[in-house]
Amino acid sequence: MTKKQSSPEIDIGISQKDRREIADGLSMLLADTYSLYLKTHYFHWNVTGPQFNSLHLMFETQYNELWTATDAIAERIRSLGLCSPGTYSEFTKLTNIKETKGVPKAMDMVAELVEGHETVARTARKLFPLADKHGDEATADLLTTRLQAAEKTAWMLRSLLE
Repeated sequence: MTKKQSSPEIDIGISQKDRREIADGLSMLLADTYSLYLKTHYFHWNVTGPQFNSLHLMFETQYNELWTATDAIAERIRSLGLCSPGTYSEFTKLTNIKETKGVPKAMDMVAELVEGHETVARTARKLFPLADKHGDEATADLLTTRLQAAEKTAWMLRSLLE
C-alpha cells in the first residue's frame, strides 16, 4: 500500500483563517448567483405575453452570464484552498435569493429579477472590506466584475418596469 501524499501547504500571502473567511463570503455569493441563475432560467422557460420574445432572449443572455459567473466564483474559492459548495441543500442554506412560488406574470418576473440582481450586488459589496482587509486583490477584482454585472442588469430590468 502506498502512502497517500498530502497537498503542499498554500502560501499565497493570506493565512488559512483569512482564506476561510473570504471563502465563506464567496460561498454566499456563489449561492446567490446560482440561485439567481436558476430563477432566470426558469423564467426564460416560462415567460409568456406580448413581450415574450424580447424577455425570453434577455433572460437567456442573463442566465448565460450568471452561469459563467458561478464558475469564476467557485474557482476563486478553490484558488483559496477551500472546497466550494455545490449542492442544492448547501445553496439553500447560504442564499439570500427568495424562491419563486408558481409562475409569475412577465413583469412580476422582471421585478423578481431586479430584486435578485440587487441582492447579488449587496452580497458582493459586503465582501469588499474583507478582501481589502486581507490584501486579496484577486477576490476584490472578481467582486468588482460581479458588482458591475449585477448593477447593470438590475438597471436594465428596472427600466422595463417604468
